[in-house]
Amino acid sequence: MVSSPVASRRPPARAARPSGRPSSRPQARAGRPAARPPARRTAHRSRAGGLWPLLVVAVLIAAVALVWREEEGTPSVPAGCAVPGSDVTVTTEQAANAATIAAVARSRGLPPRATVIALATAQQESRLRNLDYGDRDSLGLFQQRPSQGWGSEAQVQDPVYSAGKFFDGLVKVPDWETGDLTTVADAVQRSAFPLAYRQWTAMAESLAPALLADQPGQLSCSYTPAAEPATVAERTALVTEAARREAGAPTVETDGTVTIADAGWPEATWAVTHAERFGLTEVTKDGWRWTPAVGWESTPSTFELPLQLQLS
Repeated sequence: MVSSPVASRRPPARAARPSGRPSSRPQARAGRPAARPPARRTAHRSRAGGLWPLLVVAVLIAAVALVWREEEGTPSVPAGCAVPGSDVTVTTEQAANAATIAAVARSRGLPPRATVIALATAQQESRLRNLDYGDRDSLGLFQQRPSQGWGSEAQVQDPVYSAGKFFDGLVKVPDWETGDLTTVADAVQRSAFPLAYRQWTAMAESLAPALLADQPGQLSCSYTPAAEPATVAERTALVTEAARREAGAPTVETDGTVTIADAGWPEATWAVTHAERFGLTEVTKDGWRWTPAVGWESTPSTFELPLQLQLS
């Protein structure tokens, strides 16, 4: 909004000098403003010079804060996941949703091709985000429409459910395992842009094997733990519920560690992609350990260890 200009106010005119006593101050020339008194310029420079001590103090405070964070061992870590040896990078939110899609495919015994098609489809439809909005009544990872029989609003915004519904449709498409990705995906989705899925083929073909690999370190993830996370009890409940649906039967140990028996490396990768959501501080399995700041590192052990998730 543009405000109206403030009316200028003129100072009252000075009283006329007594006659016969000429002024000692020379008259200003017409069209040339009178010079400012030297005192004003000096005061201006004094105020400007006075800012330097404040700037120096601010810089010192920032430097001390940075050193303190490093000494405390809590430097900021960029959140995200990457596939080593490729240019594929995703946010932790995208990685978690992708891992859920891969977990649902594995639970159904579907080949890797199913995960590739599903990832490319979800990337096109929602950028692998569980959206609560979309075209008309489209919702969720796959932008499924309740009005078209995909399920209720709550169901299609449940990543496990929505991935399952996508795979229900996928396996009904003739030659889906060998057919053109964008053609197969559109046969399930019935999109207004049927060729758009093809652009994500390379991304999906790099991300899917990383999520399904039977070896550690195929997906590198990191994040900075929240300063005030939810309580351990709340996060434990979240982990155990998600694990039951996506990774295997969990057991909560006496020290609070969540153990998932008979879980393989795909389940370990699943845990790492969900680490920010669960507030995990450590994931260990078979002589390997993952932490938010470092990622995966080898910690040789004389015997195999089950998948364990630490929340504190």
